[in-house]
Amino acid sequence: MPNKKIIVVMAMAGFLLFCAPHAESLRGTLDKKLEKNYVRIMFAGDLMFDRGIRYYAEKNGGNDYIFEKVSDLLKQNDLNVVNLEGPITNNKSVSSGTAPGSENNYKFTFDKGIAKTLFDQNIKIVNLGNNHIENFGYAGLNQTKKYLDEAGVDYFGAPDYPRSISTEINGIKITFVNYNEFSALQENEAPETINEIQKTKGFSDLIIIYCHWGVEYAPEPTEEQKQLAREFIDSGADLVIGSHPHVIQTTETYKNKRIYYSLGNFIFDQYFDEGVRKGLGVVVKIDKTTRGMGFAEKNFYLQTGGQTIVLSPALFPEEQK
Repeated sequence: MPNKKIIVVMAMAGFLLFCAPHAESLRGTLDKKLEKNYVRIMFAGDLMFDRGIRYYAEKNGGNDYIFEKVSDLLKQNDLNVVNLEGPITNNKSVSSGTAPGSENNYKFTFDKGIAKTLFDQNIKIVNLGNNHIENFGYAGLNQTKKYLDEAGVDYFGAPDYPRSISTEINGIKITFVNYNEFSALQENEAPETINEIQKTKGFSDLIIIYCHWGVEYAPEPTEEQKQLAREFIDSGADLVIGSHPHVIQTTETYKNKRIYYSLGNFIFDQYFDEGVRKGLGVVVKIDKTTRGMGFAEKNFYLQTGGQTIVLSPALFPEEQK
């Protein structure tokens, strides 16, 4: 008579072999059922990868060094959106080593490797509507688009096109629209932005405006900024985000919609006072069912040496203990 223990062991082994693929399938089913019911997007301010930032990256093994202290945060989000404060080209830097105030000190170009770095750091959409994107002319702008396309990073706000970009995340359709105070269009810029809002709101669940505007180093927005932000919301925008002043400006709620006039710096080599060293990350949590938005804020600090660090956690009420 066969040993009963052997029979039991063989039977159990057969059961496990039979169940293994079904268990894997069940795990996949459970994962789908546990799919989160929200989208999490973080907005940050100006990202500049020339001058001192280029130097510190090259000195410390590459671009990822600059993001070392914020990388975990970036990868927690479904999407991160920043202002790319200059073109990505194959030109040599002309600003590195120049004196502050000299003409070339403000003429930026970023190494072509930064496009892949952005993608790897989960920065998948960038705003190009700013006063530095044409530092190397249309040739530099076209190279920027080429390198971003190759890396899989989307963009909006370019001086030629596109002013907006729409994406769908977890079933939520979101459109990002640029307003650039420093555009060659100037007087026509605001009407064009409003026109873009009205064109896209028919197929968008949410419309978010990323503005490059205001006065550098001013802690408060101008009256023109306030008026424009409210006009954008009146036209159908759900959130207004600002950059350019290099310092954090005040926040306003208008008709239950949030306006962040300036997020300050995110990656930059400005260290001359505490104001320019501080940046704000706005984490937006969008409910998949209601399309409602919750907000949490991260405080950044720019360290001498190129790295940005996170000073405070961005916690939503349900995450706080």
